[in-house]
This record gives sequence, structure tokens and C-alpha cells, in this order.
Amino acid sequence: METRSVYRYARISPFKAREVTREIQGLPVQQALDLLAFTPKKAAGLVAKTLKSAVANAENNHRARSERLVVREAVVGEGPTLNRFQPKARGSAGPIRKRTSHIRIIVTDEIEITSREKKKSAKKKSSAAKTTAKKAPAKKESAATDAGKTE
Repeated sequence: METRSVYRYARISPFKAREVTREIQGLPVQQALDLLAFTPKKAAGLVAKTLKSAVANAENNHRARSERLVVREAVVGEGPTLNRFQPKARGSAGPIRKRTSHIRIIVTDEIEITSREKKKSAKKKSSAAKTTAKKAPAKKESAATDAGKTE
């Protein structure tokens, strides 16, 4: 079952908040919360607050167990921008844009929990197979060119 939580009008630039949300996508909830707890950014606190709310919604509304929940989607969208002005030289004014963002997190218990180490080892195995496949034809070609030179 999917459950979502939205933090609207968060006083942080969407660009800064997206940096943090990219890191938690696809992680189990407990690992995501641990990662956010040790991330030294303002956005990490806001995203953690939203993630905790999504977990609480899943437990309360759908009777889901928090151990089985996975962060399926963590998206940051732009909110309204507050326009302010800073006085500048010769009576002019410089704009200051105070950006806001909407943080949306969706957790689900339908995705199987896999750790990143398993994914990395699977990628290494497939890339190692590709490199050996590429090297084998190259040796045959060089052997054929050497045979042509001796004739």
C-alpha cells in the first residue's frame, strides 16, 4: 500500500532540497532516516520530518509495519517565490528571491527491500563480463593482423 506525505511551503530552495531527496530514493525507511540524521544540511531535517510523517500515516491509516516500508519516491517541487528588494546604489533596488518548495515523499510496502551492496555487486559482475567479452575479439583481430604481416 502506498502512503504519501507532503510538506508544503518549506522555506528552502528546491535545488538544495533535491540534493538530499535523491539520496534516499529506493532505500528502506530506517536506512533513509539514519542517512538523514547524519547529513549536515538544513534540507535533511525537513525531509526527515516529512518522511516520519509518511511512516506515521502508513502505520495509522493502512496498518503497515515500518520495517517493511521503502521510500518509493521523494520529489521536491517549486513553491511560490517571495519577492523582496535590497536597496542599491543611486536609489536603485536589487531583487531578492526567497524561494519555497513542496517536498513530497511516497512510501510503500510493495517493493522488495534490497541493499545497495547487492546492487553494486551485481553491477560489478555484469561490467566484468562485458569487459572480458570486449577483450577477447580484440586479441583475435591482433592475431589475424600479425599473421598477415608474416606472409
